[in-house]
Amino acid sequence: MTEPTVVVGEVTKVHGLRGELLVKVYSEVPDRFAPGATVFCDDGRELTVASTRSDRDRLLVSFEGVVDRASAERLRGMTLVVPESWLPELPDGRWWPHELRGCEIVTESGRSLGPINDVVENPANDLWIAVDPDGNETMVPALREVVIDVDLSARRVLVRDVPGLTAPG
Repeated sequence: MTEPTVVVGEVTKVHGLRGELLVKVYSEVPDRFAPGATVFCDDGRELTVASTRSDRDRLLVSFEGVVDRASAERLRGMTLVVPESWLPELPDGRWWPHELRGCEIVTESGRSLGPINDVVENPANDLWIAVDPDGNETMVPALREVVIDVDLSARRVLVRDVPGLTAPG
C-alpha cells in the first residue's frame, strides 16, 4: 500500500474450526468490521469481512476465504490497517490519535513538554502523553480549559500553564 495506514485492529486468537478470529478492535468507526467492510493485513493482504459477532466483550470476525482453522492460523498476530484516507472527517476540535503523535506540546510560557508519544482514550477526556528530553512524562488532559491550540501543520500543541500539571514544580 503506497499511502500511510492506520491500525484498526489486531488478530489475537483463532476461535473454533470454521476460521473465526478474535479481533482486538482499535477503531472508533462503528462499521469498521461490518460485513462487507475491507481491511488490510500488515503484510498487504486485503481482507473482506464476511460476518461478525460479539462474544462477551470480544469481537469474533470471519473473513471471506478464511474457512477453516488452518487458514485462520495464518492470520493470527496480524495487525489490521486501513488507509488514512478512509478515515471519516472529525468535527472541529477533535483529532485522530495518529495525527497528534509527534506533535510537540508547548506551554503558553514557552516551555516544551516534549512530543506526544501516546494518546490514552478515557471516557471523560483523552490524555495526551508527552516526554521531554530529560525523560519527564506529562499527561495533558484534552480539555478546552487546558489546550489552547492544536496546529497539525506546524506539529505543535499549545497548552496553558497549569500548576502541578504543566508548570514546573
